[in-house]
Amino acid sequence: MEKKETKMQIPKITLDSLFTTQEQRDEAKLEKVIDININDIDDFPKHPFKVMDNEEMQNMKNSIIENGVLVPVLVRQKNDGRYEMISGHRRKFASQLAEKETIPCIVRNLSDDEATIIMVDSNMQREEILPSEKAFAYKMKLEALSHQGKRNDLTLSQVGTKLRTDEKIGEDYGDSRNQVQRYIRLTRLIPELLELVDNEIIKSPDKMRMALSPAVELSFLTEEEQYWVLDNIDQYVATPSHAQAIKMKKLSQNGELTQEIVEDMMCEEKPNQVAKLKLNEERIRSVLPKNVGNTKIEDFVVKAIEYYSRHLKQREMDSRWCIATFH
Repeated sequence: MEKKETKMQIPKITLDSLFTTQEQRDEAKLEKVIDININDIDDFPKHPFKVMDNEEMQNMKNSIIENGVLVPVLVRQKNDGRYEMISGHRRKFASQLAEKETIPCIVRNLSDDEATIIMVDSNMQREEILPSEKAFAYKMKLEALSHQGKRNDLTLSQVGTKLRTDEKIGEDYGDSRNQVQRYIRLTRLIPELLELVDNEIIKSPDKMRMALSPAVELSFLTEEEQYWVLDNIDQYVATPSHAQAIKMKKLSQNGELTQEIVEDMMCEEKPNQVAKLKLNEERIRSVLPKNVGNTKIEDFVVKAIEYYSRHLKQREMDSRWCIATFH
């Protein structure tokens, strides 16, 4: 019987294996936390999440002053040797407010699309996300998934269940596929109109607000047409109703929307519209007695108007009496 020769696999010997232990090689593969100069870290391109110097930011700054940055930020190194922030923009800003020179970082080798997905996922964990932030975040993640070669009919399970990319994004963040697309539509709004949608979430009493539904319809208008709408919002101190926005969209798609039509529609009184009076608070306070508190301003102004009205009426009566007497 002929014997079959077997070849032995000789392990490849490298300089690394000669001069380092397996434990050292395993440790080298682990991500390490290193301190990097804050000035060497650039923000993520077109970062959609706002970093605001508010009360929460001040609390973060004070915590960093007392305890340092407890959770390292995630960055990747750029071709020019600088770094790009992936997750940790708010911690970076708070560190700058705290006058820190460095910040603890994890440096990870990521592609553009991988970096985008991680950036979006890490920021979407916040409690309050503005519509504008969600809109651009959804758009960026959708594009990143597409760039990765993932089609709109992603297979996501072993049993072959197929989901569209937008549906997968919705599942990740608790929105329906249609709602994801509605948010992405907001990225086509001019900044001034998009700000009104954010104001609806902020609930600022002294700012104009617009609901999501009419805003989505207005996103189908051209940029020029959107500015027509904005001008009339400022003029009539009212935003379009959902029905008005739908009508504008249809007229725009048919090439029939004009500036005059927008104005005619915007000046219509809507069933749920309450007339609003705009007053300059600074001007009113400048003439108020100092002892009038905030809760008494309205009563004081009403009484002052009543008194002035009586004064004007008496002056008119006196004027008529003089004319009648000397003629």
